[in-house]
Amino acid sequence: MTAAIAHSTFPVSHAGPIEHSTLLNLLIVSPERPLRDVYREAGCALGYSTSTAGTPEQALYLIDSQTVDAVVLDVQPPIAHGLETLQHIKARHPQIEVIVVTSCGTVESAVQAMKAGAYDYLTQPFSLGEFKLLLENIATHLRLKTEKRILCGRFKTHQGFGCLIGRTTEIEKLYRLIRKASQSSHPVLILGESGTGKEVVARAIHYSGPFRDKPFIPVDCGSLVPTLIESELFGHTKGAFTGASQSKDGLLTIAEGGTVFLDEIGELAIDLQAKLLRALQEKEIRPVGSTKSVPINVRILAATNHDLEQAVAQGLFRLDLFYRLNVLSLRVPPLRERREDIPLLAAKFLEQCSPSSGRSYELSDEAMQVLIAHDWPGNVRELENCIERCCAMSSGPVIHTVDLPSSISGSVARPAATAGEARVVPLSEIEKQTILKTIAQLKGDKMLAAKLLGIGKTTLYRKLKEYQAEL
Repeated sequence: MTAAIAHSTFPVSHAGPIEHSTLLNLLIVSPERPLRDVYREAGCALGYSTSTAGTPEQALYLIDSQTVDAVVLDVQPPIAHGLETLQHIKARHPQIEVIVVTSCGTVESAVQAMKAGAYDYLTQPFSLGEFKLLLENIATHLRLKTEKRILCGRFKTHQGFGCLIGRTTEIEKLYRLIRKASQSSHPVLILGESGTGKEVVARAIHYSGPFRDKPFIPVDCGSLVPTLIESELFGHTKGAFTGASQSKDGLLTIAEGGTVFLDEIGELAIDLQAKLLRALQEKEIRPVGSTKSVPINVRILAATNHDLEQAVAQGLFRLDLFYRLNVLSLRVPPLRERREDIPLLAAKFLEQCSPSSGRSYELSDEAMQVLIAHDWPGNVRELENCIERCCAMSSGPVIHTVDLPSSISGSVARPAATAGEARVVPLSEIEKQTILKTIAQLKGDKMLAAKLLGIGKTTLYRKLKEYQAEL
């Protein structure tokens, strides 16, 4: 077994940690000293703090008495005894990642090790390069876990995590970008479809950065009255326009030292785009009706669900402002690109429904599969509305497929109906029945019905008028 990794393949280095390495407290556990030495030298060459243990008892003592992030566990026959050590480590310190190394591995033992909580499984012989790459991967994995925990802790004190819950590669990448963006003062452009959680990402950037104690002010550029948006952003002097009975500071001034989040920046009028560009370049604004400029100290985060490059080509968005905002850009993935996160998101939204209803809810396996299969054009917001509606209308603690909105359950492909089966109900009729049934079950509360159905109240009243419903 001592020849599992040859010393001749190992470039011994005394130059210290490799550049940009991540500190890792590594424990090598093996009954064979030559192997312990080889593994230890590999860890030290990567700049990791490395200690060794010859027995499981020594290993558990060291784990209990000092900081250990990862363990390389050399499992000798019988395999079951080594896996017991793995189970003891994970039971006492579940945050520690364990790499199982063995010379007598089988597919069955690999499966058992992974089920017991192993991070990875290596069968000897293997190359030193493969071993070192695995150590670097585990160091990166642990760093991302730490960053995610810090970000969660900071952000949860201000807002629910919402769309950022997840374990997929897309969300892990988003965490990394949020972390980088939070440490910068440059503008950030957040791209993503409606309902993906762009404002949640903006809040995460603000509240995980050095200016988290300063104001965070969201501005919906699409909902503000065009004639008043300039006053809202830049402020105005007394008498600047009809109704301006006193001077007022703009949001870019009120957010001093903090962040202004411009949601749907693509809706901003061209003339206001020019003034925003000047504010970003000169770090000053001119309130409406004033001849004097006012210095500002604020960070701008912007978001859009439109293609701004196309808007630039159409003359609807200034190219210079696009370049100024696009210093850093983040893309929030749509829910259909991260289906593996849907169970976690659904569980979170079910948990949120429990306090108001006084009971806990869960989804049946069939209902969960329907949620995972749905494309979610409204993304996380649509999923949240769906869960809220199901909790409000469910007669029991378990939500079944029949409890899901027909727009969700009906979106999953089904086998074609055979002769003699029930007729196909038109989609418009299903929609009508769903709306009327929801309002009836909520005892006529149309505002709540609109929220649970995920539609605006204006849309709801228009549809009721179409149905000529007497409610």
